[in-house]
Amino acid sequence: MLTLPEEYRKLFQEPFGKLHRDIDEIIPIIADSTVYAVGDVVTHNLQKRGITPAIAVVDGYTMRLPCKRMPVFQGECIRVKNPAGTLTEELIRALDHAIMHPPATVIVDGEEDLAVIPLVIAAPDGAIVLYGQPHQGVVLRRVNKKAKETAHHFLTHFIHSDV
Repeated sequence: MLTLPEEYRKLFQEPFGKLHRDIDEIIPIIADSTVYAVGDVVTHNLQKRGITPAIAVVDGYTMRLPCKRMPVFQGECIRVKNPAGTLTEELIRALDHAIMHPPATVIVDGEEDLAVIPLVIAAPDGAIVLYGQPHQGVVLRRVNKKAKETAHHFLTHFIHSDV
């Protein structure tokens, strides 16, 4: 398991991509792209607009409260455990599997926020990863070499443990 120490959590408060105030701004940008969504609200809002993400990563919560706008689960449903502030091998394997077998929904028991990092690393170039930025909007990250390098750099802040 990879754990993000408390002193590095601030690094992850900045958007890892381009912040859009409203999901409707994103719809024309993502046309004809493979879209991966992290978060219940982002996934729900995409589905409401007729867009089915190839992969949805959800945990049933938004900003630590139960999500009232649950998305519809698409394709294979993969259930994993991933405590807050961590990236488990189970989650990383599930994301790799989902990328190879879309559509899929990864249902996280714990927290899905950091899933953006391994998702960007595993996703093919040109794919788009979307996730919610609390109280600000939606972050769009197009997967390319630079995005993967940045995601690998983020992983250097994690501590590996066998817990």
